[in-house]
Amino acid sequence: MHIFYLPEATEGYVNLPEEESKHCVRVLRLEAGDKMLVTNGKGNLYDAILIDAHPKKAIAELSVPKKGYDHWPFHLHIAIAPTKNIERLEWFLEKGTEIGVDEISLFTSFHSERRIVKTERLEKIMIAAMKQSLKSRLPKLNNVVSFEKFVKSNRTGQKFIAWIDDKVKENLIDVCLPETDCTIIIGPEGDFSQDEVKLAIENGFKPISLGKARLRTETAALASCQTVQMINYLNK
Repeated sequence: MHIFYLPEATEGYVNLPEEESKHCVRVLRLEAGDKMLVTNGKGNLYDAILIDAHPKKAIAELSVPKKGYDHWPFHLHIAIAPTKNIERLEWFLEKGTEIGVDEISLFTSFHSERRIVKTERLEKIMIAAMKQSLKSRLPKLNNVVSFEKFVKSNRTGQKFIAWIDDKVKENLIDVCLPETDCTIIIGPEGDFSQDEVKLAIENGFKPISLGKARLRTETAALASCQTVQMINYLNK
């Protein structure tokens, strides 16, 4: 069933945003009387019926909201340095949203090759991924901040920094606890500097490995999402 995004969704008759209306009527060719789903991106799903198939202001009738399947007893926060090729960051945001992540922060560090990011397109990619995977929750995307500012901000739960170094012996899959809030920092293509790792450790972050293979930034971020989700899945 097709799913549409309406941040201010509420039970009863609603107007779909112009972009969603166009997709509903012009692209999917839905007609009055067709059934669909609507999500508010905050955890609720609504069974809906298209009442007026207007390409700019479609009207739908929403039922009583129900809880989406994508709720879990932990908060997964991935902090990632934007990649030089923005398409690689976009790929992670799409796939990470599909697999399951609650919050994503962007930061710049010593080896960063991209320091400016326009988030409007990134948010659209995440919305599309949320709908594609029939999720009811849209991950929070934070604007770019400095590495120092991020690590010094207050974070609850477990805090990890993925670092490629022979001294790092513990793997994320072995130390991550289920049903526990988790923040994982993924560095840029050139990895973190020694001073950055030291600063992270001083602020409660534990260096961890993601395995023997050297992973690209976006691959490491996605592997972290999958690892945390699998740990929690196996703990059910």
